Amino acid sequence: MTRLGVIADDFTGATDIASFLVQNGLSTIQFNGVPQQHDTLTAEAIVISLKSRSNPVNEAVEQSLAALRWLQAQGCDRFYFKYCSTFDSTEKGNIGPVTDALLAELGETQTVICPALPVNGRTVYLGHLFVGEQLLSDSGMRHHPVTPMTDSNLLRLMERQSQGKAGLIAAPVLDQGAEAVRTRLAELKAQGINYVALDTLNEQHLLVQGEALRDMRLVTGGSGLAIGLARQWAQPGSNSRAAENAGRPQGARAVVISGSCSQMTNKQVNAYRQQAPSHEVDVVRCLENASAYAQELCDWVVANSDQSLAPLLFATADAQQLQLIQQQYGAERSSHAVEQLFAAVTRELQARGWQRFIVAGGETSGVVAQSLGVTAFHIGPTISPGVPWVRDIHQPLSLALKSGNFGDEQFFRRAQTEFSQ
Repeated sequence: MTRLGVIADDFTGATDIASFLVQNGLSTIQFNGVPQQHDTLTAEAIVISLKSRSNPVNEAVEQSLAALRWLQAQGCDRFYFKYCSTFDSTEKGNIGPVTDALLAELGETQTVICPALPVNGRTVYLGHLFVGEQLLSDSGMRHHPVTPMTDSNLLRLMERQSQGKAGLIAAPVLDQGAEAVRTRLAELKAQGINYVALDTLNEQHLLVQGEALRDMRLVTGGSGLAIGLARQWAQPGSNSRAAENAGRPQGARAVVISGSCSQMTNKQVNAYRQQAPSHEVDVVRCLENASAYAQELCDWVVANSDQSLAPLLFATADAQQLQLIQQQYGAERSSHAVEQLFAAVTRELQARGWQRFIVAGGETSGVVAQSLGVTAFHIGPTISPGVPWVRDIHQPLSLALKSGNFGDEQFFRRAQTEFSQ
């Protein structure tokens, strides 16, 4: 049996790929961070979520190698480095350096770059990454507070932050099928190409990639590539429905927490504010007295939890507001203060009996999960492509963890109304 080990660079990215693996036939378990012990696991895929996307390069590499070695000890023989479908990174990394380290550790010299997820509007054409009909560099990701994306060319992006050379397999080759892709990969390898960007315009391209790459030891990308690979590796008679049922949401008390400033999350927050109680986080108060402020916000959540929809706490701002906040308080300082506030709020709400947390933003999701003491969980039903409900294996906790740009405008409402306990 092929056992897949996934190393994800943030929490929502991990649940994103885990949901696609389950939907396409692989039993999957997800861990928050590298476990400290070796367990007897029966899952066909093991996903480890790190908080390494925006860490210093050396930390991201160290964490990723630790995850790889733990997965190898669990019997994994194929590996997948999962990053965001918008290739979130800086000039120095961390996608390039982590990929180089994983290749070296495995004794390999070539892998693929496939951030595409067509169902969510992420496509690649002639090596350029698109978000809907816009180039990545023209999308809202241009103004990301931590990893602003001002270039859309995956080959340039990868070569600037890595040690090797990048090449391309264009859409016409994908249209010819898996054998044509394998042939082209071999040709590029002979030319010394280490990272091969794959044009991806539709799900059929993902299925072709899955067939062509089933024997590659390391692949890298967003969650879309998992669709084709999971279908190649799934065992006959696999029951993904049973796995989904194990992760169905539970718990009577819910709260929505939004720390993402993406365009879609702004739309989701604005829509939800018309339907449920909402409270905007004051960055100044986070910086001045976070502990007292967290208690105040928890009291507000309690006082507004008698409605049909859960109350919303949000630090979501549009690009102009975000720029003003960063100019006044500093980007790193203000982001850290909000994260620590949400951590304190999460712990206090858990102590008060809250069991369901709906969270927007990769960094915020990681903070919430860590604050709740979540170490591993079952993957439940999908709310939107790449966003499932998940249930803690050890505690009565359910979470919906959403990357910034994922989901439709009614995501927060649907997460509560479309899934019975």
